[in-house]
Amino acid sequence: MKREIDLLRFPHIDRELGSRTEAHRVIARRFDREFFDGSRDTGYGGYADDGRWQAVALRMMLHYGLKPGDRVLDIGCAKGFLVRDLRALGLDALGIDISEYAISKSVVSPYTLAMDVLEIGYWSLPGSGKSFNLVVSINTLHNLERKRLAEVLSWLRRLSIRQYITVDAWRNEEQRLRMEAWNLTAKTMMSVADWKAFFDQVGYQGDYWWFMP
Repeated sequence: MKREIDLLRFPHIDRELGSRTEAHRVIARRFDREFFDGSRDTGYGGYADDGRWQAVALRMMLHYGLKPGDRVLDIGCAKGFLVRDLRALGLDALGIDISEYAISKSVVSPYTLAMDVLEIGYWSLPGSGKSFNLVVSINTLHNLERKRLAEVLSWLRRLSIRQYITVDAWRNEEQRLRMEAWNLTAKTMMSVADWKAFFDQVGYQGDYWWFMP
C-alpha cells in the first residue's frame, strides 16, 4: 500500500499556459459548462472521450486484482468515461461528481450521482466491512481546502480496501511556477515531498500519482 505509481500513463503535453486570471478561476470553480465545454481559459476547452480511459480501467483492474462484480467508486467522475469503461470489464462501478452539468452529460446513468463523498454509506463487502474494493479520484481531491481534504482522505481508508488518487504537484521551482499559472480550481497544491508528508500526517494509505502541467 501507499505506492507512487502512474496508472494513467497519459502522454505528456506541452501545455500553453495562456493568461488565466482570478476571474477565470471564479468561473471554473462553478464546474458548469464553461469549465467542461467552454474555453481553455476557464477549463478543458471541451471535455471529450478520446478512448484513453479504456486502458486506464484495464490497468486498474489488473493492478489491484479486481474481479467482475467488485465495487469501484470514482470520485469526481465528470461525464463518467472511466465509470463506463470499468463497467465494461464487469466491475460494479459508481461515479460521483459535484457538477450538475457534468452529470447531465454523463455517458452512464442513472448511477452517476452528484453527492458529497462523506455522505456515502457502507455496503458491507464480504470479509472487509467496507463499501468498495477500490476508490479512485483523478485530479479532483486537490479542489478541496486542506482541512476538508484531510477529512476525505481519512474517510477513504474506512470506505474502501484500496485507494488510488492523482493530485496537482511539482518537483522543482520551475514546475511550481507553471502549476500556479496553469491552475484554475485546485485549493490545495504542494510539492511531491509535501504531499507525501501530508499523506503520512492524515493516515492516507492508498496509492498516488501527480498531475504536472
